[in-house]
Amino acid sequence: MKSPSESPSPLYDVPGPRARRHNRLLAVAFLLALGGLLWWVVSSLAAKNQLEWEKWRPFFADGRAWETYLLPGLENTLIAAALAMAIALPLGALFGIARLSDHRWVRLPAGVVVEFFRAVPVLILMLFANAAYSEFTDVSPDSRPLYAVVTGLVLYNASVLAEIVRAGILALPKGQSEAAMAIGLRKGQVMRSVLLPQSVTAMLPAIVSQLVVIVKDTALGGALLGFSELLASVRPMSANYGANTIASFTVVAVLFVILNFALTTFAAWLERRLRRGRRSTGAVVAAGAVEDLAVPGDHLDRP
Repeated sequence: MKSPSESPSPLYDVPGPRARRHNRLLAVAFLLALGGLLWWVVSSLAAKNQLEWEKWRPFFADGRAWETYLLPGLENTLIAAALAMAIALPLGALFGIARLSDHRWVRLPAGVVVEFFRAVPVLILMLFANAAYSEFTDVSPDSRPLYAVVTGLVLYNASVLAEIVRAGILALPKGQSEAAMAIGLRKGQVMRSVLLPQSVTAMLPAIVSQLVVIVKDTALGGALLGFSELLASVRPMSANYGANTIASFTVVAVLFVILNFALTTFAAWLERRLRRGRRSTGAVVAAGAVEDLAVPGDHLDRP
C-alpha cells in the first residue's frame, strides 16, 4: 500500500520509466559539463601560476591580511547592511500598508514615493545622498560614505519591500478580511491581527532575497564612494600588502557566500518555526464563547 506522500498528485504527473531515464541522462550530462567547466578553470589558473602556495599564503599563514584589511572590511559591510535592514524593513512595511489604504491622500503619495525610488538605480541614490550630506549637513568626510551607502540602500530596498508587502497581503483570500470585519474588527485591527500574521510566512522568501541584495549592494559604496567595505579591501591589500588579486577576490567571494548562506539558513529556520507555530495554535471555540465574541448590541434572533 502506498503512503500518502507516494500517492499521485493532481498537480504533478509521476514520470514513467522513459521520463526517468531521460532525466537521469540530463543529470549526468549536466554533471559532466560542470566538471569540464571546473577542470578548465583550474587548469587555466594553474597555467598562469595562480595556484602556487605563495599567492595564497597571506590568507592562510599570516594573520595580517585578516586583521588589517578583511575583518575591518567585513565589519563595515555588516554595519551598513544591518543599518539598512533595520530601517528598510519597517519603512517598507509602512509604505506597503499605506498603498492599500482606502484614503487617496495616503495611497497616492505612498505610491508615488515607492514607484520613484524603485525606478532609480541604487548607485545613483548613493551618489545623490553623498552629495546631499556634503552640501547640507555637517557629517564628517570619514562618516559620509557610510551614511550615503545606508541612505541609498534604504530608499531603494524599502520601496521594493513595500511592493513585496503589498503583494503578500493582496495574495490572501478576500474572505479573511471580510470574516474579520464581520465580527466587528476595525480595519487597523484586521491588518494587524489577521492579514499581516498570515502573509509574513508567504512573504519571507522574497524578503530574504531582498536582504541578500542589501548585503551585496554594499559593495557599490566601496566602488565609487570610498566606503571601506569588504570588496574595497582588495585594492589596498593588493597594493600595500602584495596579496595576489585573484586570491583576494576569491577569498572575498567566499566570505560573501558564507554571509548570505547564513542569512538564508536563518530565514529558512524562521519560516519553518512560523509554519509550525501556525499549525499548533488551532483551538476549538466553545459555543458559549461565541456569544462573548459578538459585538455588543448585535445579537442573533433565536426562535
